[in-house]
Amino acid sequence: MSAWVHYAEGQGDAARAALHGLLDALPAQPGFLGAELLLSPGQPALTLVASRWAGEVPPLPVPEGVRAWTFQVLDQRQPQ
Repeated sequence: MSAWVHYAEGQGDAARAALHGLLDALPAQPGFLGAELLLSPGQPALTLVASRWAGEVPPLPVPEGVRAWTFQVLDQRQPQ
């Protein structure tokens, strides 16, 4: 079984609130390993949820106006 990563991004305060709601909903999904709500100091209007999954990402309730992508992890490194 391979790992997967899901990213969801949006612009503005409404998207930030919606993405915070998405973040709260993720732990109830099967295969969920963890997630973060991210803000870029260089792009303060942009908010991103990055989540990690033990298998394929289940269908997620992506808020309207939010773009999302799913990636399969092909290779990774761990701290030594």
